[in-house]
Amino acid sequence: MIFKNLQYLAALAHEQHFARAAARCGVTQPTLSAGIKLLEEELGILVVQRGQRFQGFTPEGAQVLEWAHRILADCESLQQEVSLMKAGLTGRLRIGAIPVTLPIVSLLTGPFAQQFPQVTITVNSMTSIDIQRGLDDFSLDGGLTYLDNEPLQRVRALELYRERYYLFTPSEGSLADHETISWHDAASAQLCLLTPDMQNRRIIDGHFHEAGTSVSPLLETNSILTLCAHLRSGRWSTVLPQPFLYLLGEIDHIRAIPLIQPSATHAIGLVIPDREPLTPSGRELHRIAAALDVASAVEQQPLPA
Repeated sequence: MIFKNLQYLAALAHEQHFARAAARCGVTQPTLSAGIKLLEEELGILVVQRGQRFQGFTPEGAQVLEWAHRILADCESLQQEVSLMKAGLTGRLRIGAIPVTLPIVSLLTGPFAQQFPQVTITVNSMTSIDIQRGLDDFSLDGGLTYLDNEPLQRVRALELYRERYYLFTPSEGSLADHETISWHDAASAQLCLLTPDMQNRRIIDGHFHEAGTSVSPLLETNSILTLCAHLRSGRWSTVLPQPFLYLLGEIDHIRAIPLIQPSATHAIGLVIPDREPLTPSGRELHRIAAALDVASAVEQQPLPA
């Protein structure tokens, strides 16, 4: 079996388009199509549903694709393992992180990069569903996500810290004099929140529901950057977990008020695929994370403005 034909198949699955898949592999479209055709002839089954454009994989092709992902990942892991034996780890570390964990990712990637400077690190902001998919198809070595709310399957989990929630609100606003604030009272603020497809938003909505209320935010976004930009404008309030105190520091004209009633927490952790052997980069990330006290770092005083 020709290895590059499996690469063509994986690229086609990623791009869902023959020309883009060929460009991803650095070959012409006829070369990619011929490689996949040769794979089909070798296996004796139809893998790709053919038409004027890509129409998906046959049921048999979907199973072949799963094996292709596994074989390609194992080959890359073997190359990493050999590099580690010879001169130090090389290759890639691929992390998927739900948006609310982005403020603390550097607590993991910093020590990793210090120990393995020849590894290229990629961090992608993803939903928990996309992280599950990436771990399953071997396109991710690890993920940062919730562990106790809609937990992922087929993973090994390492708790890093427990997420608590704050209302970030203008210091001149009607809620700014509270030392703590109930979820029920926070619902009256002019809120901007993440979109309902984000797990953090579903958690927040659940706590508002526990408090006997619901929210209809005036602005929704799937971008943490957009959320923080609106917060800095001084007109909006939002609900964010405490790592954003670590990231944002003290913001002029903004108060961060602990939310109570309910005083809710949720576990955030590192997940890696539950399989052997692990990718060397994923294995080393887990080892480094287990030796760190991320919870203490998250609870430190905010960075200066």
